[in-house]
Amino acid sequence: MKLIRVGVDLATNVFQLHGVDRSEKTAWRRKLVRGDWIEELLDRIEPGCEIGMEACSGAHYRASKLQAQEYTVKLIALQFVKSYVKSNKNDANDAEAVCEAMSRPSMRVVAIKTVEQQDIQAVHRVRSGLMDERKAKANQLRGLASEDGLAASKELLHLRSAIPRWLEDQENGLTDVFVGSCMGCREI
Repeated sequence: MKLIRVGVDLATNVFQLHGVDRSEKTAWRRKLVRGDWIEELLDRIEPGCEIGMEACSGAHYRASKLQAQEYTVKLIALQFVKSYVKSNKNDANDAEAVCEAMSRPSMRVVAIKTVEQQDIQAVHRVRSGLMDERKAKANQLRGLASEDGLAASKELLHLRSAIPRWLEDQENGLTDVFVGSCMGCREI
């Protein structure tokens, strides 16, 4: 029996697969561990079969591996798959919902990212996270200093110039413990 479409629910260690044949009947259901699922998929289905996955963490990597084996892969955003879940949410029902969603001709799919695109996205996300951490640390320091009657305006530039002044001023009432904890904040 030839499968025309397989929906895959990706998880951390166990993947659920749901395949349908030409008559749109369920012809294959499998629960496979991370290390076995691609090999089992390659053994079971022929190139040309459509494989669908939710566009989630790791999906782009797995999609590119399957595309290299000449499979057609569709990544579908989670919000579009949700409406096809027929009963209680579990991995098997999610795989079936992916399989059903990808059968719709008007279903919007997510473009599969190249390794280079994933690298660029990673750089941007890490940088964004570091900027958020810096902002949070600056706000925390500004709030703690205000408890001792010290103030710096919201701009980071002003806080950076205020910290050395606070640390050098022996008359501002800052304790040695507070001064010690602020020493590393000069790098904000």
